[in-house]
This record gives sequence, C-alpha cells and structure tokens, in this order.
Amino acid sequence: MTKTPSPQPSAEERSARIAVTLFPLLILAGGVLAVLTPNAFTGLAPLINPLLGVIMFGMGLTLTPPDLALVVRRPIPVVIGVLAQFAIMPLLGWLVSALLGLPPALAAGVILVGCCPGGTASNVVSYLARGDVALSVAMTSVSTLLAPVLTPVLALWLAGQYMPVDAGSMAGSILQIVLVPVLLGLAVRFFLPGLVNRCLPALPWVSVAAITVVVVAVVSGSAGIILSAGLLVLAAVILHNGLGYALGYGAARLFQLPVAARRTTAIEVGMQNSGLAAGLARQYLTPESALPGAIFSVWHNVSGAALAAYWRRRSAPTSAVQPSQRAR
Repeated sequence: MTKTPSPQPSAEERSARIAVTLFPLLILAGGVLAVLTPNAFTGLAPLINPLLGVIMFGMGLTLTPPDLALVVRRPIPVVIGVLAQFAIMPLLGWLVSALLGLPPALAAGVILVGCCPGGTASNVVSYLARGDVALSVAMTSVSTLLAPVLTPVLALWLAGQYMPVDAGSMAGSILQIVLVPVLLGLAVRFFLPGLVNRCLPALPWVSVAAITVVVVAVVSGSAGIILSAGLLVLAAVILHNGLGYALGYGAARLFQLPVAARRTTAIEVGMQNSGLAAGLARQYLTPESALPGAIFSVWHNVSGAALAAYWRRRSAPTSAVQPSQRAR
C-alpha cells in the first residue's frame, strides 16, 4: 500500500513555524542586551503601545470568515476554552504571587499577565502539537475581543489588592491597541484580500520584531530589579505557565472534549498575550510590574515548543483546518 504524501506547508505556514522557533532566541538575546546596556534602549518606551497595535493589526489580517464562523458552528468548545482562559489564569496569577510572597509590583504584574487574553503564538503551537487549529484561532480571537472588558475588570479585582489599578483608562487603552487594530485588519483583509495574501508570509516576522522591541523596552527599564529578583520572577512565570497548561487540559477533559481540542485548550490557557500585559503594566502600574510579562514572552514560547514536540510524537487526531499562522 502506497503512503499518501502529506501536503506541503504553505509559505505562510513555513514562515510562521520558523518564526515561532527562533522567536525565543531573538527575544532572549534582546533581553540580555537590554540588561547589559539599559541606557541604550530607554528611548524605546514610547513605542510599546504602537508596536502592540501593529501586532494586533497583523492578527486581524490573518483572520478569515471560516475562523469566526467556527464560534457559531462549534460554540461549546470555544466557550469552554475562553471561560477557562479568564477563570484559570487570573486566579493562578494571584495564587502563585501569594505562594511565592512576591513584592506588590511583581505580584500585580504576574496577575496582569493572567488577566490578558490568550497568546497569539498559540495557533502555531497548536498546529505543531497536532491540536485543533481552527479551534485555537477561534479561542484566541474571542478572548482578544473580550479583553477590553474582562482584562481591566479582573485586574482591578485581583491586582488591585496590591496596588491601585485604573480599570477605566486601562479599558480605553485596550480598545485602542487591541480591538481597533484587529477590526482594521479584518477590514483590510475583506477589501484587499489579494494584497493581504501576498503579505501573509511576512507577518510572523513583523510580529516577532515588534514583540522583541517591546520586551527590550520593558527590560531596559527594569534592569535593576532583574538582577535582584530575576530568578524569583522566572519561578513565578514557570509555575503560572505550567499550571495553566495542566488545568486547561484538565478543564477540557472534564467536559469530554476530543484529545486534539484538549491540547488546544491547554495551549490557549497556558500561553498569554504577555506583550500586552507588559505594555499595560508599564503604563498603568510600574516599570517593575512589566517584568513578568517580558519574561513570560520568552518562557511561554520555549515551553510551548517543548510541549508541542512531546505531543507531536504521540498519536492524536489532527485538525482538518489549516492554521492561520501567527507568531506574536
């Protein structure tokens, strides 16, 4: 019996897979450089929010009607994943901060990471893990669209225990740097599909460059605290991320979702839009509060790639829908 050859990945898929693999290395190199020469990058701080807007615009460009239609066709797994996202990660952030006895600024930063929507590199990781890629895209999209309401409310409730949180202003910023760019990207894709399709292979690299600059800007403003409390923050990030994977998978298993959907739910819950968290923390909390988001940006891509490699070696049904590849 002849074996049917697997379809060759598209240029967009190949670009995204390379980008998500190299992303942790690039961002780690940028972070180390920012710690060693922080004064060289202090002028980058005003670029954080505009660059986050660029990332969200790119996300909008990659969305298609079938991605959004899945929310209507298969609402239950999407709802389970999004509810798990906004229930598990904020509470885990609060719990980890309490268990490790983090200082108020760092605790608020860890919690804010948990209050943000799912990470936008999760679609590529779900693909590599043989998860349900269409479900991953839908979960990321819905959690991102809900972020202007849920992120500030949850941050006020949990991070507000450690320091004041201006939830109203934070909601306005999320609208400006998340929702508006995503909607603009959707509009551009609708009216100029041919142009967007030609640009898709470059989008992961634009996103990688943008988030790397964001992390460099955040780290350069927190170089002192990295040298004094960097290992403690890293421990908090590893616990937060790892428990998110485990509890996300457990929630999907509890509701008897298929194995591929369980993997996707775990990845969506564990991988956060930590670049957004870092930008919001720097603007509304303190520069030190942005540090957990910056470190999370590196770690969740490393852990996500490792988890995907492990799951890829284990048999599981794969999604029939090709991924809308994004690495941000």
